[in-house]
Amino acid sequence: MTKKVIYEPELVRLTESAAKKVKEFIEKEGNSNLGLRLYVTGGGCSGLSYGLALDDEINEDDIVVEQNGIKVIVDSFTAPFIRGSVIDYEESLQGSGFRIDNPNVKSTCACGHSFSV
Repeated sequence: MTKKVIYEPELVRLTESAAKKVKEFIEKEGNSNLGLRLYVTGGGCSGLSYGLALDDEINEDDIVVEQNGIKVIVDSFTAPFIRGSVIDYEESLQGSGFRIDNPNVKSTCACGHSFSV
């Protein structure tokens, strides 16, 4: 099977701060082929939840967006749910972590861990 990479820059955007943090994780793993996989799964109060993982495998139905030197990998199931999203990394006194700003979200649960579109 030939794997093709679809270039779709409008699918998702990775901020510089998020890219910097992902690069730190990739360097720690010692595998320069890793990218950031963004996926959506069923679950949570509102029906859908995000997942982020380092991944070096690109599947046939994946869409890859290169942003700030990082490959963001999205499967075809997830793509419609996250189109136009921005992945950011924030550090504050309350904690640090990745934040996904998704223009498709209609509602979120009270804890903010799941959403519906």
